[in-house]
Amino acid sequence: MEKPKPRNLREAIQYFSDLDVCTQFVAELRWNGTPTCTRCGSVESYYLATRRVWKCKGCARQYSVKVGTIFEDSALGLDRWLPAVWLIANSKNGISSHELGRALGVTQKSAWFMLHRIRLAMQSGSVEMFSGTVEVDETYVGGITKNMHAKDRRAKSSRGGASHMTAVIGAVERGGNVTAKVIADTTLLTLQGFVRDHVQPQSVVYTDSARGYVGLRREFAHASVDHSLGEYVNGVVHTNRIESFWALLKRGIKGTYISIAPFHLSRYVDERAFTFNYRKENDFGRFKLALDQVAGRRLTYAELTGKA
Repeated sequence: MEKPKPRNLREAIQYFSDLDVCTQFVAELRWNGTPTCTRCGSVESYYLATRRVWKCKGCARQYSVKVGTIFEDSALGLDRWLPAVWLIANSKNGISSHELGRALGVTQKSAWFMLHRIRLAMQSGSVEMFSGTVEVDETYVGGITKNMHAKDRRAKSSRGGASHMTAVIGAVERGGNVTAKVIADTTLLTLQGFVRDHVQPQSVVYTDSARGYVGLRREFAHASVDHSLGEYVNGVVHTNRIESFWALLKRGIKGTYISIAPFHLSRYVDERAFTFNYRKENDFGRFKLALDQVAGRRLTYAELTGKA
């Protein structure tokens, strides 16, 4: 009789404490019951249970369920990887590498590397085109104003933001998903390019009154609110939904991660977008959705640290 699937963290830790169970679970999810050689694509193989690997009958290559995934080349077993995926997929404000390291009994450095690999799996694999009513807004992620020197506060008050702040733009379809990405600047070309890439023509687009959005009416039903005048809602026109996502993103950054290098910010944005978009799923559902995307997304430590 098959064991019932875990419903919470306690059950997940118990369920995935057996490496054989972990291996078969990931194999079934990845190959739907038909292990496939990652070199030649053959489905003819036999399982070496003592080593938890398959040997291809076509090219004689041995391969594990980790090959070609975010788990590849990791010395840690799936009995630690799968609880880690569960934790990050179901965290409301994220989980720090120190916390994960203590929970799994690994070093902070290993936990940090694990988290970034899992965030890569959470990245949306395709460009989603929104329609209907879409809110678009940009924000800045970086230092807290009250902790800045006076000259930095003055720089931040300008629309361009301070030099140490990183710009992020996002769009949310009302009643639907959010998409967000780190951007190099907030010029008209960048902001409107994002809108065209993610919103279908003729859709309703609501923004604030930033000059970068001027001209969207040529392709969209565009309306805006002017925050500088204290206007945040004008009938159905507002950007409250996307701003609520910014609040979730910044709460996780300030409360859990504290400080994020701009080089890594995009993966933290992907993590928060994933949990926002699948907020209606149960814990096992979010966990499974993250695992569905582990294949084909290998990340080396050299790539992660920019030394590749």
